[in-house]
Amino acid sequence: MTNLLTENNKVTLFGKVVKTPEFSHEVYGEKFYEFTIEVNRLSESVDLIPVIFSERLVPIDEIKLETTLQILGQYRSYNNQTDGKSKLVLMVFAREIEITDSMTIENANEIYLEGFVCKKPNYRKTPFGREISDLLIAVNRAYNKSDYIPCIAWGRNAKYCESFNVGDKVKVYGRVQSREYEKKFEDGTAEKRVAYEISVSKLEIVKEEEEGTENSEKE
Repeated sequence: MTNLLTENNKVTLFGKVVKTPEFSHEVYGEKFYEFTIEVNRLSESVDLIPVIFSERLVPIDEIKLETTLQILGQYRSYNNQTDGKSKLVLMVFAREIEITDSMTIENANEIYLEGFVCKKPNYRKTPFGREISDLLIAVNRAYNKSDYIPCIAWGRNAKYCESFNVGDKVKVYGRVQSREYEKKFEDGTAEKRVAYEISVSKLEIVKEEEEGTENSEKE
């Protein structure tokens, strides 16, 4: 069971450290730390992705600024309670970390998820006429836990999401994306924030009774 639940959520990242580890929490004497990795896109922009890891995985002093890393792990969601409000926090949970000098853009940022649609996808068009859909996927984890992962699809994939219903099982392929946006408040002030989501490159809906997949779409 645990192996299957590991296979339904896989992330591979190559990038450089831009924020060194800070203590996050401790579980049964095992300490966990967070840092941020910068991953190049095919364009000139980058994604800044939070990573959490155990002190038992790699010595903390090896995670230095500008160090290039390969990270294998899972994308996790956590509920952070602040001022009585619950906020969904997303980060990569590292299972393997390797210091490396070799990095190719083609495979710098890859993710595969297999989970269930949590709510009806929100399909719309941008002011420039581009199709877009927001998709929330629940991915099962060990010990009866689940990770809730927001995804964003474009073009034909966005239109394809319109046919999804709550409870449908889907496979998602793409990359982990960070995106800056401006949060506006009622008093007229605004604050810059960062959203994390999966930018979808390929979708498959799983028909379990057929023990296979159908209606694969690729952007």
